[in-house]
Amino acid sequence: MTHHFLLLSTSLLLSLGSCNSKQVPASVPVQPQAAATETSVPEAKPLKTGAEQLELYLPKLQGKRVGLIVNQTSTIGQTHLVDTLLSRGVEIKTIFAPEHGFRGEADAGAHIKDGNDPKTGLPIISLYGKNKKPLPEQVKDLDVLLFDIQDVGTRFYTYISTMHYAMEAAAENRKEVVVLDRPNPNGHYVDGPVLEQDQVSFVGMHPIPIVHGLTVGELAKMINGEKWLEGKHQANLTVIPMANYNHNMAYELPVRPSPNLPNAQSIALYPSLCLFEGTNVSVGRGTPTPFQIIGSPYYQIKEFSFTPVSTPGATDPPHKGVTCYGMDLTDPADAQPFTLSFLLEMYKNSTQKDKFFNNFFERLAGTTKLREQIKAGKTEVEIRASWEPALSNYKTLRKQYLLYPDFS
Repeated sequence: MTHHFLLLSTSLLLSLGSCNSKQVPASVPVQPQAAATETSVPEAKPLKTGAEQLELYLPKLQGKRVGLIVNQTSTIGQTHLVDTLLSRGVEIKTIFAPEHGFRGEADAGAHIKDGNDPKTGLPIISLYGKNKKPLPEQVKDLDVLLFDIQDVGTRFYTYISTMHYAMEAAAENRKEVVVLDRPNPNGHYVDGPVLEQDQVSFVGMHPIPIVHGLTVGELAKMINGEKWLEGKHQANLTVIPMANYNHNMAYELPVRPSPNLPNAQSIALYPSLCLFEGTNVSVGRGTPTPFQIIGSPYYQIKEFSFTPVSTPGATDPPHKGVTCYGMDLTDPADAQPFTLSFLLEMYKNSTQKDKFFNNFFERLAGTTKLREQIKAGKTEVEIRASWEPALSNYKTLRKQYLLYPDFS
């Protein structure tokens, strides 16, 4: 495209400030704090992911042969979903692994090999390599495909493409599909150009904007409801919703969703910075702060620099061993919602504008227009105007599929 960390919506981050204490004048008597009464605001109920609500989906798995689409984020507390389901007597036949693999350790874009899970002995079939969709022979002995993977809420994060193909395989082979819902850390807003049909790829399969504002469960319902599966099929879909979730809440993500998204800062910046993967600019792969710094050997402002090296999850990063100049975005104030400002700035000050973009850029942007608009010197305001009316139409469509209170 962790460690424990707190994901706050950008609006929350901006509203949190220092609390300056004020001295009470001596002439004003200080009233004792009132005791709690029946009218006190009740404490918020803790969020429960779909996976944590076993009572809602175990009955659907009993007596069934199950295939799991899972990775390192598929946990209930400290226990992996695979281990939990096995302990409950669920007959798991196959594990299907997305990009980065079952344990989430492979480089972005690296082919994942089939194998076996050393702990359970279960067969692992890669859905990121020669086949991205479960084959008929791989699901023929299954009754249910269960998807439980943490997403980050952007169109080009490929776990939702894996979910699409799992739904498609289920529909074509008359299998049930169950999606265990999880929070969207970028679910508090919607932004970006809507994907154009001629730019469909594994990093953009649906006519949705870069920041789609849906949980995986809501998106699954949209895919099904809008008949976006091949042949306009609809899957036999069950979404296990979360309890006590809304689209504007804070959430502590217990496991990093992929090797190069290690913390809240990187996840907040990811929608804006991933577009650089279609340019000659490094997003900090091969450094301690991926997706929190950007730089290029061709950026002419030399105030900040870094040199990518080989690291776990980024064994051959762009510009490996070469000094890159650019921007340090590790300050929490930089974790703003999706913006083109970084992209416009890096292009403006590039000494190799003719080599700035590569052929991957259109796939990530979802449109052929953005490259030409940047090259023509358009402002962000002018570029954003071109996203309408498609973006507003999507926002209207999105509301039909929401399972939780919205941010607006």
